[in-house]
Amino acid sequence: MTFQPIIIVGFMGSGKTTVALELASHLSCGAIDLDEWIKQREKRSPKEIIEQDGEEVFRRMETRVLGEVLDEGVARVIAVGGGAWTIAANRKLMTDHAAFVAWLDAGFELCWERIEASGETRPLARSREIAQKLYDERRPIYELADARIEINENESAEETAKKVAAVLAPLRLTGKSPSNIEW
Repeated sequence: MTFQPIIIVGFMGSGKTTVALELASHLSCGAIDLDEWIKQREKRSPKEIIEQDGEEVFRRMETRVLGEVLDEGVARVIAVGGGAWTIAANRKLMTDHAAFVAWLDAGFELCWERIEASGETRPLARSREIAQKLYDERRPIYELADARIEINENESAEETAKKVAAVLAPLRLTGKSPSNIEW
């Protein structure tokens, strides 16, 4: 019996990695951050890849690595970069692997505060205006996820992870997932 992958998507700064780790802890399973996985494999960060080779090269690499991670069953919970879900090939990979996709829906202001607080330059969000435009473009695609988890700035990652787990629990009971998939 295989497990159903749980993919955490959302805009940069929405808390994907932190929530994925909390969810994995709650479910007693493994979790990975796809961007970190890419960084370990390629010996360069996504930022460096985008700046040196362009976003298109990074997206192809991201799709390849996502496919490998899903094929190999590396981890049950996978946090992907903010743009990963916007790529049709990635959404198809997730569908083909019967992944459950949870969208962390954080408002732009909260995301921008977190981006600024991180002190990291984001190659696809070099200014507030560019980030806002990207956020607005991606939002309709994020809405295609299996579940929308509203992010409250006063909520801990643990509380958000419990909200994701609460969405998953009834699906197991209703048999929405194929019978050979374990929750």
